[in-house]
Amino acid sequence: MDYQFLIDTYETERIKVLSTWSTFKDEDLATRPHPNDKRGRNALEQMIHQCMGENKWFTGMLGIDVGAPPLPEMETRIEFIKRYAEDSEKRTKALTEKDNDWWAEEVKFFGFDKSRAWIVTRRIAHTAHHRGQQTMLLRMLGRDIYSTYGPTADTGGLQPNNALTIYPYSDIDTLIKEEVAGGNSKTPLPGPGEKPCTERPE
Repeated sequence: MDYQFLIDTYETERIKVLSTWSTFKDEDLATRPHPNDKRGRNALEQMIHQCMGENKWFTGMLGIDVGAPPLPEMETRIEFIKRYAEDSEKRTKALTEKDNDWWAEEVKFFGFDKSRAWIVTRRIAHTAHHRGQQTMLLRMLGRDIYSTYGPTADTGGLQPNNALTIYPYSDIDTLIKEEVAGGNSKTPLPGPGEKPCTERPE
């Protein structure tokens, strides 16, 4: 199948989303990037936006309905993690069952005709965009940031300095189990080390 790389990429994106959500603390959810500016989504709104938006794209454009409400009954951090983990796993399975013709077929994308492969690519980019906003919010909150694409300052600094790619948990099942238990067993982070962790530290 020619489009397996998109399924693989979507699978890694769901892990990155859930890893980022696991790094927030419950008390972080209402904090905005700027306390007096409501234009910036808080972490709770980011979770809502991810779940609602992805559900709309998959049901409306891709014809994949996981048969579940997009939002959890209780809008807590752990319930959003569970909801998105379950729904995105079902979406991954549904994508694996599609053939090349399905991926190449053009359907409506906000009034334009685009292939389903193009739409999934755009969905992945959209998710990564919002995850970037969330990692900036984590930094503003003083939280550690695990890998999203390669190393971060907390996983060892810059890649040329042999910094590592580190996720908080080895897999999604472990993530959910440990976060339900309190989230105190994340993979330890080495920190930036002695070398500069940004390109222009001065």
